[in-house]
Amino acid sequence: FLAVGVVSEQIKTRLEVSQEQANTRDLEKEEEAVLPNGIRYYEMRVGGGAMPRPGDLVVIDLKGTIKDSGEVFVDTFGGSKKPLALVLGSRPYTRGMCEGIEYVLRTMKAGGKRRVIVPPNLGFGENG
Repeated sequence: FLAVGVVSEQIKTRLEVSQEQANTRDLEKEEEAVLPNGIRYYEMRVGGGAMPRPGDLVVIDLKGTIKDSGEVFVDTFGGSKKPLALVLGSRPYTRGMCEGIEYVLRTMKAGGKRRVIVPPNLGFGENG
């Protein structure tokens, strides 16, 4: 009985992944959304999967740059850095970064891609 349950979950998961990939689409033009707190994000790819719920483990790639200097302070897209894994709702980083990333993740579907801009004072405090 246990083996049947495991096989059925694997089939279900593979079906979900194939549907997610089939329903994912790139946008020709990035669409900007501005939140009341000043966080902006641009929809680049609409995912075809489910939206995450609080408590779900999400894995994301991110690149953080300082606007004026262009200095990169985190980049998980290439090299030896691994993607960031976090539990949605846990807020392990500074207030603004978590608020922006969490809001954007909460409204995304699996397979989607967005560019997020968090204002310096919100992401890193009064010193920007």
